[in-house]
Amino acid sequence: MSHSSRLHRFAMSILATAALLAGPASAQTAAYPTKPVRIVVGFSAGGPTDVVARAFADFASRALGQPFVVDNKPGANTILAAEAVASAPADGYMLLVGATNHTMIPALYSARVKFDAVRSFAPICTVAVSPTVLVVGPALQTPTLAAFLQQVKASPGQRTYATPGTGSSGHFASEQFTRLTGTTMNHIPYKGAAQAVTDLMGGQVDSSFATLGSVLPQVQSGKLTALAVASPQRSALLPKVPTFEEAGVKGYSADAWYGLLAPAGTPPAIVAALEKAAQAFAQAPATVEKLRGLGMDAQSVCGASFGTQLQREVQSYSRIARELDLKTE
Repeated sequence: MSHSSRLHRFAMSILATAALLAGPASAQTAAYPTKPVRIVVGFSAGGPTDVVARAFADFASRALGQPFVVDNKPGANTILAAEAVASAPADGYMLLVGATNHTMIPALYSARVKFDAVRSFAPICTVAVSPTVLVVGPALQTPTLAAFLQQVKASPGQRTYATPGTGSSGHFASEQFTRLTGTTMNHIPYKGAAQAVTDLMGGQVDSSFATLGSVLPQVQSGKLTALAVASPQRSALLPKVPTFEEAGVKGYSADAWYGLLAPAGTPPAIVAALEKAAQAFAQAPATVEKLRGLGMDAQSVCGASFGTQLQREVQSYSRIARELDLKTE
């Protein structure tokens, strides 16, 4: 697709958003926003969360008629960013674009956190997911999830799984899987995803529960084999790879999400306006195309459903952290 065609599609998606956001509204909604909106991101510029936040900021600026400006505030595994938003006025002018690690904070940093990962925020919507995918390297010749489980059960504690580090999303996803399936595996933590993927391809470790974006090129080239995706539905990026549900493991879900949150107490009319913008963003063809290039799927889970998801994840991760005695204080 040419550059001019992409611009045309993006412009058309903005017009569609404006139409969606138009119509009857309260005076408070109609007046919002009247000044620039600050979007805080707990990571440095250039990472997946930052890219998603900037794409949404650009979209919302055009759709809502005021600048949405990204403010990178890295540090303390996103705690500093979340604290800033949790303590901000609940007026819709400071928002957080968070990711899955937001719900891991209570499990790992309970003694130093000054906010509640659920109650301190008004959940708006998720806008993107990077599905967790179980991949195996050449050391483990298992073409299906059933064959993988058979090998793991045949040698308890002997098969290995690589993660970007202790307490990472990959670590929690792996431990969720072993508890659900009644299996045991040996955890091999790395300092980041890149070396973990390299050693997986080299046969030093057997498997990894990785975000799709971090292993998509290797899966597409055949250097790694994807056995299942931990999503309710198949990923458009790997349409031939079944979900865990389809492959026989019921109730397993471990998507890495990216979503929008506001301070608790934000007026419902403002929350509703942001929710509409987030939904329109996730539905826009330009967004879908951009996110697929990053190994993500556009997705909007909003309001109470998003809040329930946050609460469920906090409970699950906290239980696993207690069982493993994980602390990173």
